[in-house]
Amino acid sequence: MSKPRHVGAKLILLALVCYFLLPVWWLLVASTKNSHGLFSGSGALWFDGFHLFGNLGDLFTYNNGEYLRWLWNSVLYAGVGGIGCTIVSVLAGYGFAMYRFTGRNLVFAAVLGSVMVPLTALVIPTFVMMSNAGLTDTIWAVILPSLLSPFAVYLMRVYTAGSIPDELVDAARIDGAGELRIFLQVALPLMRPGVVTVMLLSVVATWNNYFLPLTMLSSSKLYPLTVGIGLWEQLAASNNGGGQSLWNLIIVGSLVSVLPLVLAFLTLQRYWQGGLTVGSLK
Repeated sequence: MSKPRHVGAKLILLALVCYFLLPVWWLLVASTKNSHGLFSGSGALWFDGFHLFGNLGDLFTYNNGEYLRWLWNSVLYAGVGGIGCTIVSVLAGYGFAMYRFTGRNLVFAAVLGSVMVPLTALVIPTFVMMSNAGLTDTIWAVILPSLLSPFAVYLMRVYTAGSIPDELVDAARIDGAGELRIFLQVALPLMRPGVVTVMLLSVVATWNNYFLPLTMLSSSKLYPLTVGIGLWEQLAASNNGGGQSLWNLIIVGSLVSVLPLVLAFLTLQRYWQGGLTVGSLK
């Protein structure tokens, strides 16, 4: 009788799965409780009544539906910023990988160097620049900085160089295809997994961004979900016992805020996996 193999590794993986899923389970359970069940201590990891739909109704109607406005702002910032960042990164990465031009290595070295700079260190200079341009407290103060991602450019350059053979591009040029047609009809289909990866990373990064909109925006009508929920948390903490009902909105709002990201991953997963084997010459 053969002994089980890799039992230790499987136990470690199981422990990691439980570690990562425990906060999600707590969020699901807490979202179904009312204010009494949330603070009664009757079992933080198990259900105590089912008030999810009531909590959702309170969430979407609180303060004239400001949560829905924040949700739309997050969708706008993540959609425009994430897709725009993907377009810029794909074009820049393709250019670095496929074309030879003066100063290419120097410019790409600058891109690699900027990857090492923390994003929080760039918020204040970005704020000064946006303030001089008169763009603070506008949607462009959040969208424009989100269009640039040095790591995404680096990722697309590496992926393009590894997935698009030079022979394929040369054959397309010999057949008379222009550079734009080569990019759209030859290169872009082979770059699909990399494009989807960059899009997911860009959308998630913009959706979860907190410090940049907190610095750039002063009007609560322009807040994304991250800053809006943070505002509710401050109000609930400063209201002492009277903020228990607001904590329910914070928890349910946090649950709703992660659903679009889960939906995005599930929707784009087949495009991500479907192109992993694409890129080789037959």
